[in-house]
Amino acid sequence: MKKRFKDMVVIVTGASSGIGEAIAREFAGNGSRVVLAARSESRLSKIAKEIINLGGEAIFIKTDVSIEAECKQLIEKTVEKYNRIDILINNAGLSMRATFPEVQIHVLQRLMDVNFWGTVYCTKYALPYLIAGKGSLIGVSSIAGFHGLPGRTGYSASKFAMHGFLETIRIENLKNGLHVMIIAPGYTSTDIRKHALTADGSEQGESPKNEQTLMSPQYVAKWVLKGIRKKKRNKLLTWEGRLTALFQRMIPTVVDRAYYHEMSKEPKSPLK
Repeated sequence: MKKRFKDMVVIVTGASSGIGEAIAREFAGNGSRVVLAARSESRLSKIAKEIINLGGEAIFIKTDVSIEAECKQLIEKTVEKYNRIDILINNAGLSMRATFPEVQIHVLQRLMDVNFWGTVYCTKYALPYLIAGKGSLIGVSSIAGFHGLPGRTGYSASKFAMHGFLETIRIENLKNGLHVMIIAPGYTSTDIRKHALTADGSEQGESPKNEQTLMSPQYVAKWVLKGIRKKKRNKLLTWEGRLTALFQRMIPTVVDRAYYHEMSKEPKSPLK
C-alpha cells in the first residue's frame, strides 16, 4: 500500500475532523503528499503539524467548499506547490434532521451548497489534472444517496445529486483512465450529527446515536485507500447499506417502512 500511494498528491476536503482527518492521516502514513482543506484554519494547522512531526508531508489551505472561488484557489495553490493532483477526496459534508414540512428552505440550500456544490466546484477545477495523471475522484457519501431517509430530505437530496454527478463524470471519462468511486460508510463516530442542522438551521448539538457503537473514522479511511487501490466503483461499508441497495429494487416498500421505523426510534425524532 505504501508503494502504491507514495508521493501522490492528495486533496482532502472536510479534513479538520472525523472521516476527512482520518483519511488525510492515512494517506500521509502511506507516503502521500496531503493537502488539507476545511474552514477551521487552527484545526488544519494542528493536524498538518502532527503529520509533519510523524515524518509525513502535509500542507493546509483554508477552504469553504460552498464558495466556488475558494475551491478554485484550493486547486490552484495545490498545483502551484506540487504541479499535479493525483487524488481528490470530496469529503466535506453537512447533515440535517427535520421533516420537510417543518424545515426552512435555506437549510436545504445550505446542504446542497456544501454536499453537492462543494463536490462540483472542487471537481470542476481539479478534473484536468486528475485526467492528465489518470487519477482518482472520490465522493464520500452515505446510504442516504442510495435510498431516501425520512427526516433527512436535504441530506438525501444532496447525496443523490452527488451520485448522479459523479456517475456522469465517470461515464464521460471512460476512455481517459479516470477512476471515480463513491464510498458510503455506515454511521460513523464523528461530529457530523452534533453539527447537523435542525428545522430552523441551528445545530442539533446532541447526537441521537450512541457514538461508541459506531464505525470509526480510521476504519473508513483504510477502506478509502483500499477502494482506490482496487479501482472500486461503489463501496458500501455495511451490510445494511448493501442490502438496501439490493432490496430497494425488489421490495422498496419494505425498505421504506424499515427506515421509517428505525428513524422514528431515535431520541427526539422529528417523525411522529
